[in-house]
Amino acid sequence: MASFTTLTARVAVLPVNDIDTDQIIPARFLKTTDKAGLGKSLFADWRYQSDGSPTADFVLNQPGAAGTQVLLAGDNFGCGSSREHAPWALTGFGFRAIISTSFADIFKNNALKNGLLPVEVDAAAHAALLAALAKDPAAQVTIDLASQTLAWPGGTPVKFPVNAFSRTCLLEGVDELGYILKQEARIAAHERRAGGVR
Repeated sequence: MASFTTLTARVAVLPVNDIDTDQIIPARFLKTTDKAGLGKSLFADWRYQSDGSPTADFVLNQPGAAGTQVLLAGDNFGCGSSREHAPWALTGFGFRAIISTSFADIFKNNALKNGLLPVEVDAAAHAALLAALAKDPAAQVTIDLASQTLAWPGGTPVKFPVNAFSRTCLLEGVDELGYILKQEARIAAHERRAGGVR
């Protein structure tokens, strides 16, 4: 997993409330246990017509969407079923962070475990960022995980919450197992002190 320290990137704007995991990655794409290639199925029912051609006015099909690493979504992002494929599809497309006023708990936990940072801000900050991007769609945001701040041109930086363990894992670029493996020497030393290993 790539470490997440500071990210400065352009933003794709999809300010729709209650985007559920079936909209993020429809159920017909859940047969795979491999993350590879899921990015092309992200928001498939919104991105593509029934004949497979792109829906011209969908945000991710716009020329400016190429290379965006941050998604600005509406409230209650990631609600619905608990499918881990949702963050897989988002990261497969290239997103490193999602900004919203709230996230479904299971989606948030799945995202953090897969290197995708959910940035939760209050309604005023969300509205201010939305207005700034309406004026300048090419504007970039800066997300600093160490200080847990989100900033954009002309705006006041805002703090966002993230639990300490997930923050550490993201900063170090490890998942839960990777974090445990990094503690192998300390675990062995503890076991020796406790008499578990002789």
